[in-house]
Amino acid sequence: MLTKLFSRKASRALRSGPSAEIPPGIRVYAIGDIHGRLDLLDEILHRIAADDAARPPAETQLILLGDLIDRGPESAQVVERLRQLQQSHPCVRSLCGNHEEVFLNALSGDERALRFFTRIGGRETILSYGITEDEFCEMDYPALMQALQRMVPAAHIDFLSAFEDVIILGDYAFVHAGVDPGTSLAQQRIKDLRWIRESFINHEGTLEKVIVHGHTISDEVEQLPHRIGLDTGAFASGRLSAMGFENGDRWILNTRS
Repeated sequence: MLTKLFSRKASRALRSGPSAEIPPGIRVYAIGDIHGRLDLLDEILHRIAADDAARPPAETQLILLGDLIDRGPESAQVVERLRQLQQSHPCVRSLCGNHEEVFLNALSGDERALRFFTRIGGRETILSYGITEDEFCEMDYPALMQALQRMVPAAHIDFLSAFEDVIILGDYAFVHAGVDPGTSLAQQRIKDLRWIRESFINHEGTLEKVIVHGHTISDEVEQLPHRIGLDTGAFASGRLSAMGFENGDRWILNTRS
C-alpha cells in the first residue's frame, strides 16, 4: 500500500454508478498526464494515499497514464520521483505516452526527433536536466544532442524504456491515448495506443473494454460508457486528476481544492 510514503488529507471522492468492474481484492488508482508538474504529482500522491488508507485493505495498484514529461518545469524530477516510488512499490506501473516516445527517440541519437521534441514541450524537459537556458539557446542541434545524452541518467532511460503500452484489469483497459475503435485490443498498433485522438475521441459506440486514457485534454474528467479521460491539462490548469477503481465502483480525486 502507498500509505507508508504519504499522509495528507484526501480530496472529496466523487462516485459514479458502476458500469464495469475491477477483479475482486484489487484497488486501482490511475493518474492522468503529469507533464513535469512535480508539485501536483506530490499532492495527488498524498491524496491517493489518504484515500487508500481510509478504505478496507486491498491489493493497491497505481497506474500512470503516460506523458510524465514536457511542458511543466520539473520533468527530470517527476521521472526520478516515480522511478524511486516504483523501486520501493512494484505495484506502480507506467504507460508510455507520445512524449516519452519522442524523448527516447531523441536520446537514441535521432536529430529529427530532437527537433520535434523541442517543439512539443521538450525545451522544459531539457532545462530540467541541468542545461541552462543560455546554453539551450546557443547550441545547435548536434551540440544539444550531446549535452542531453550526457545529462540524462542511464537509470532514467532504463525506467522510461520499460513503460507499458496497455494494462488490462477486469473490464478496463488502461492506455495513454486511446484505441482504434475498429481493431481488437489484441491487434492495436503501438502508434495508436500512444498517439490516436479524433477517431477514438469521436467514437460513440461500444468497445471491447472501458478505455481509461489521458492524452486529450478536457476541462473535467470525462466519463462515457466506453471511455474515461483523465487528462485535465495539469501543466496549465494546475489540476492533476486521478480515478480510483474497486469492484464496480469508481471515484475521482484531483488537485483542485
